[in-house]
Amino acid sequence: MEQQFNKINRVEGSLSLPGDKSISHRSVIFSSLAKGESVIHNLGNGEDVKSTINCFSSMGVNIENHNDTLIVKGLGLKHLKKPISPLNAGNSGTTARLISGILVNQDFDSDIIGDESLSRRPMQRIIAPLTLMGAKIQASPAATLPIKIYGTKKLNPIEYEVPVASAQVKSCVILSGLHLDDESKVIENIPSRDHTERMLDLKVSYENGKKIIRVSNKDFPVAGEYYVPGDISTSAFFMPLALLTDNSELLIKNVSLNETRSGVITILKAMGGNIVTENIKQNNGELSGDLLIKTSQLHNIEIPSDIIPNIIDEIPILTIASILASGKFSIRNAKELRGKESDRISAICSNLKHLGLNVTEYEDGFEFDGDISNPFPVFESFEDHRIAMSFAILSLLLPNGGKVDGFNSVAISNPDFIKQLKTISR
Repeated sequence: MEQQFNKINRVEGSLSLPGDKSISHRSVIFSSLAKGESVIHNLGNGEDVKSTINCFSSMGVNIENHNDTLIVKGLGLKHLKKPISPLNAGNSGTTARLISGILVNQDFDSDIIGDESLSRRPMQRIIAPLTLMGAKIQASPAATLPIKIYGTKKLNPIEYEVPVASAQVKSCVILSGLHLDDESKVIENIPSRDHTERMLDLKVSYENGKKIIRVSNKDFPVAGEYYVPGDISTSAFFMPLALLTDNSELLIKNVSLNETRSGVITILKAMGGNIVTENIKQNNGELSGDLLIKTSQLHNIEIPSDIIPNIIDEIPILTIASILASGKFSIRNAKELRGKESDRISAICSNLKHLGLNVTEYEDGFEFDGDISNPFPVFESFEDHRIAMSFAILSLLLPNGGKVDGFNSVAISNPDFIKQLKTISR
């Protein structure tokens, strides 16, 4: 589907966005594992979260939606039921990788499949630690989906140092460790999203600059109530739109401010963005607050390598901000972008070249400068929701607007993107 976007004159108003995708996934997972009834407020409404819901529904968990509140009747420790067909993770890497840590501890065999994009993404990164725990997993020759997981009566705790900055790998091992009597240790050199350990209130310590997370079945989730703040990654698309449109002011309410996710705010502020945080509060171990964003003059900066894991999903929209900021843009140490829903380095560079910019692509990043020379661009989404929304925002900022081909991919994370834009565009 090709979607036309015309230049807007001003951004004004407020947004209350659907729940953070990462926290939504975990709320559903923990509620499904806990014995008894849990309630989840403001759950994310994207297809990825629905994939997690569908997987647990297929394993006997009763999940009902009542007026935008999800009621989950969890089954308790090792009481999931054997699904009658393969569990379909759709496009969701979080779903596939996190439920793997749970499935290896069940007494039944199971299969995980996904769509074409997810079936290209690496699974060896979670197969390796689970195998060390004693799990038996059969993957494709390329160590991708589909995978078959053989149920195991008892796995062994491990001490595992995560080789990449990946919250999905870390969380997979933690979820497996939740099922064991003895304690497992997950060691992290480079910080990644910490929603899992926050929401489970796990024991965390630091030794020689490394984060040590301890987990056992003493930490198994109990039924409760979850309040999911607005998605920071979804919010990020609207920030450059307000910053780079004249005479604009936008309030985004109740946004997740988890410090392992808020690097996009840090970068935009360093670029000169006028962003103020208000009404900070805490629920389920997670910080949230309101963001007030006003028109600003942006300039490009050198992006530190240590913040890359924090902003990995926001690099596409930060690139859009950088196109219309002063100075040359460069980003490196971001090879992880090549293993997302698309090869995002290649996808971004392709669209930048289509604008007429001078682009240099590296294995772990890219840089560009120059002026936009194509007055009527048609961008390609590469069936990637973040690429689609990023270049939609750019189109709204260009003098003659632009088009995005394959725009329907936005349903993966934010099916209401167009509706949200209309409420704040003038």
